[in-house]
Amino acid sequence: MIKQSGILFAGKKIFLGLVLFTSSIFAGEINVAVAANVSYAMDKLIVEFNKTNPNTKVQVTLGSSGKLTAQIKNGAPYNIFMSANMSFPESLYKDQIAITKPVVYAQGALAMLSIKELDFSKGIDIIKDSSIEKIAIANPKTAPYGTAALEAIKNAGLEEATKNKFVYAESISSTVAYTTTAANIGFIAKSSLYDDKLAQYKENKNWVSVDLKLYKPIEQGIVIINNAKDNNEVKAFYDFILSNKAKEIFTDYGYIVK
Repeated sequence: MIKQSGILFAGKKIFLGLVLFTSSIFAGEINVAVAANVSYAMDKLIVEFNKTNPNTKVQVTLGSSGKLTAQIKNGAPYNIFMSANMSFPESLYKDQIAITKPVVYAQGALAMLSIKELDFSKGIDIIKDSSIEKIAIANPKTAPYGTAALEAIKNAGLEEATKNKFVYAESISSTVAYTTTAANIGFIAKSSLYDDKLAQYKENKNWVSVDLKLYKPIEQGIVIINNAKDNNEVKAFYDFILSNKAKEIFTDYGYIVK
């Protein structure tokens, strides 16, 4: 009896193992490193992706593009990288860490936000006002939106008058936090304005788009990392991000897509 029970128990373990093995084939997990500005659109993108790929779990890690790139180069197990610019994924491709050539999935835009109503008819010149003592900006060394913000400020001839006002954040999402807590105004990703927490702020009263002529287009690139070679689920998510449906979602969140 004991022997039979042991055989039966062993049989159950084998059966359970087969079930788990079979499930793992159809219910994989993919790891996606995502620039912080895309965080606001990611939930909707994943929901839409899972309509056709219901058994694929998408694990997302958010951060500044520069820091995510450094992590990938140091062996972080991300399968896909969605950067806030093209230069970081291009460096991965050049170093043969990415197996796909970087392509643009969306073009981002800058906005200036204040939790207090301001006279935004002045445009970007408002940041030199004496009432503006702290300006939140993402670190231009690691965050492409910070680079774009600094470029816009320089091209507007305002750097010297405002450089002592800058409060640097690690990523563009951190910049939003600084803007709503510690700064008078901040240069943020326009996509963040579509977050429910910022819905209370009104265009031309609390925020305004930064003139596109003041900074180079923020072309955001995507690549597949070489650890995901021949991974069909990774390829499916990559293809989805470049699909027309994903473009519709990006447009809904303030991005420019071709």
